Amino acid sequence: MAWICLFAAGILEVVWAFSMKKSAGFTLLTPTAITIITMLASFGLLSVAMKSLPLGTAYTIWTGIGAVGAFVVGITVLGEAITPARIIATLLIISGIVTMKLASAD
Repeated sequence: MAWICLFAAGILEVVWAFSMKKSAGFTLLTPTAITIITMLASFGLLSVAMKSLPLGTAYTIWTGIGAVGAFVVGITVLGEAITPARIIATLLIISGIVTMKLASAD
């Protein structure tokens, strides 16, 4: 259950990062509300996952899902640049996430 909560928290991190971008500095009501709601839900699910997962594992995977997800959304939805350096960085993040999961005792 902790891993499901952690994955959901990571996905919500992507949602709040995207909606924060769309909020234009918290000047648009709907994206701002989505940001706040999904941020609270993401932190809440992360805290539930941390009840049984190690801090380093949970936090690394949560931020990694958010970073890779934001990268993908930035490219696919916002038209951000795809560069070799950004792809390599993302692959390194993914390898770190996989290694952290494999190294976890749970």
